[in-house]
Amino acid sequence: MSDWLVAGLLLFSGLVALTAAIGLWRLPNFFLRMHAPALVSTLGAWVVTLASIVYFSARDGSLALHVWLIIILLSITAPVTTMVLARAALFRRRQAGDPLPPPLRNRGS
Repeated sequence: MSDWLVAGLLLFSGLVALTAAIGLWRLPNFFLRMHAPALVSTLGAWVVTLASIVYFSARDGSLALHVWLIIILLSITAPVTTMVLARAALFRRRQAGDPLPPPLRNRGS
């Protein structure tokens, strides 16, 4: 039974990755393309982590949570990487003179 659950979760994760790929292909510019893989890959990573927990728990006969280390690392680094890429793209477009929203400034004073 656990093999079927793991297979279903991995298949769902593959469909989620396909959705991200279609988003990359269909969306018109860089800033919109960032959202598809950033949001969808996080869901795919969580589903693969759940599949790994089910697999290792069924194989060993006890709850295996060592896979959580991977998803915790991914959950911390993926949003940071997306934000750095967005800021780099904004910087390059501002340097090129493209019309973009103005940068945020300190409004407290």
